[in-house]
Amino acid sequence: MMAAAGLPKLIVETDAEALARAAAERVMARIAANPGRIAICLTGGSSPKRLYQLLGGDSWRDKIPWERVHWFIGDERFVPEGDPLNNMAVAREAFLDRSAPSGHIHPIPTTAENPDRSAEAYARELQSFYGEERLDPSRPLFDLVLMGAGPDGHTASLFPGYPALEETQRWVVGVPKANVAPFVPRVSLTLPALASCREMLFEIAGHDKQPILTRLFNGENLPALRARSNGETVWLVDQAALPEGIRGGR
Repeated sequence: MMAAAGLPKLIVETDAEALARAAAERVMARIAANPGRIAICLTGGSSPKRLYQLLGGDSWRDKIPWERVHWFIGDERFVPEGDPLNNMAVAREAFLDRSAPSGHIHPIPTTAENPDRSAEAYARELQSFYGEERLDPSRPLFDLVLMGAGPDGHTASLFPGYPALEETQRWVVGVPKANVAPFVPRVSLTLPALASCREMLFEIAGHDKQPILTRLFNGENLPALRARSNGETVWLVDQAALPEGIRGGR
């Protein structure tokens, strides 16, 4: 069970709206904890959309020190920047383009020859931002990494059984084919790059997530369970997604 020692901290919220607000509070807490340059790694999919709307709304937008925050993304579909399937385009429309300096938004490039070339370009950008080509466990790349869990247990674009899941050296990899819809090539940060953070925050909401959460809570060796921060790993789950018989705390 996730309450066992060494496993992620589980926080249960009443519904998806409460979950998004709790996520926004954790984003703001991580921003407040760093008086210098801040790096946040966003996620795609449906789970963060409400969070992004909150961060772009009047109640939250003015609290963010936009001039100090840099925004990255954990994975991207290898589609044009203006495609509705593009993960960063969703975040940009929801809140980034209105407030973030353009040079502080770091999308995964999808104009390269193929996903592998795109991955190499993004790895160079991350290394330039970090200032080193190797990650130092004592100096996290990100303050916060947002994550989700797909119906097959994937997270970012790291799918069960795929070679990318076992990558230990590269920061970013190309994924030729997705395991779930949309079946387009992807580019994804690897587990070591995602782990280089002060906090990894999963958002999981909705009754349709209950089956995969049951598998994850039972300890099945799936990517979403293997993804851990070198700092703190937190799972924010709403009541609808929570497997029966599980109780979470704050």
